[in-house]
Order: sequence, then structure tokens, then C-alpha cells
Amino acid sequence: MKKNIGVILAGGSGKRMGENIPKQFLVIAGKTVLEHTLTVFENHPLVDEIALVIAPAHAPMLEQILQVHPFKKLVSVLHGGPERYHSSLSALEAYAHVDCNLLIHDAVRPLVDPRIISDVIRQLEKVNAVNVAVPATDTIIEVDENQEYITCIPDRSRLFHVQTPQGFDRATLQRAFDKALKDPDFQTTDDCGVIKKYLPEEKIRLVHGHPRNIKLTWPEDLAFAEKWLSLNPFNSCYE
Repeated sequence: MKKNIGVILAGGSGKRMGENIPKQFLVIAGKTVLEHTLTVFENHPLVDEIALVIAPAHAPMLEQILQVHPFKKLVSVLHGGPERYHSSLSALEAYAHVDCNLLIHDAVRPLVDPRIISDVIRQLEKVNAVNVAVPATDTIIEVDENQEYITCIPDRSRLFHVQTPQGFDRATLQRAFDKALKDPDFQTTDDCGVIKKYLPEEKIRLVHGHPRNIKLTWPEDLAFAEKWLSLNPFNSCYE
């Protein structure tokens, strides 16, 4: 059977948080955000191993964490690049000769429900690409390029907010990136977008996420996460 690799993307700088250190290394509920996220994947019975992608400059902070809290499933520490997709490429290269699924997850989503991880892995038995999302609760508008006027109000019933982990058959994601990197106009914000544009024949299965699975972006997000993790210190009693 394929191995399930949790790929944790932890290379961001987190400037919007207003802190002096990247938000994945901020301490909430007694541990760094990164430790909380790694713990969810470490404890998940269907995850075989973990690959962590960080910026080289953050290696000393990671070393301090691992000296206190080693993770048995963490077998690869990889280096990313200036763009998010460089981190995905790093994982693809590291597992180039492994028949596996890659579960690509933002390090700054420490409240991910283990149920979501299970659902993604199960769907990868049927399809080669899986996205996690929750229904949009607010009306979404599209505006002009100057952000001055509304140009469209899409039907909210078909709009979802994307979360992670996104799951892929490794070889399929590699094929998509092989095509993408030949495109001089290539741009992307997530890996499912690469599949959708460059392998349109591949169906991307939707797994329902959870409103709690937020990406820590603003200071108030930290307060929410701290409260939740303080009440659920083992991060294992989700719905």
C-alpha cells in the first residue's frame, strides 16, 4: 500500500501577525504552533511519516524544538524557497522514487481535525487529488482591478473557503508541476490549483473541513487557538 506522507509547510515569515519571529514558532498553550501541528500528524494512525519544509534561516529554532520534543515520524527536514510552491517541489523531489500520497498542510493550521486527515487519505484510495474546504458563510464579491467597483456577486451556495491538508498521489502532482514549470506565465496559490489548470482531466475530490481549522494570520487568531488548545491539550478530542 502507498505510504501517507504528511508534508508540513513551515517556511513562511508571517509578517501580518506583527511579531518578530515567524508565527509557526510562536508559543501558544505551552508549545509552539509548529509543535501543535506536528503532534496532530504524529498521533494520526494513518500517517506513516512526516516531512517538514522550513526556511534555512529557521533551522536553529527547529533544532531547539526537536531537542525538547522529538517526533518519531519526522524523517525529513527540507528547505523551501521564496514561493509556496517551492516547498511543494522540495517534497516532490524528496519522495521522487517513493509510491506515496502527499498530504500538504500549512504549519499554521494547528487546529486541524484528525477526521479531516482521515477523510483525505480515504478519498485518495479513489482519486489522485483531494481538496479540503468549508462553505462560504459571507457573500463573496468580485471587484475591478482597481478595487473600486463590484463587478460580480457569485452564487454563495457554490463557494467554499479552501483549507489544508490537500492530498495528492505524488506522481500525479509531479506531472502537473512538470507542465506548470514549462509555462512562462505560471502562477499559483495552492497545489490543487496546479492540478486543476495543468491536469484538467483529473477530478479533485472535495472533503469538508471544519470552521475551526483556521490559518493563523492575525493576532486574534492566536487568542482563539490558545483558548482551544488550552481546553484540549492533547488535540485529540475533536468532533
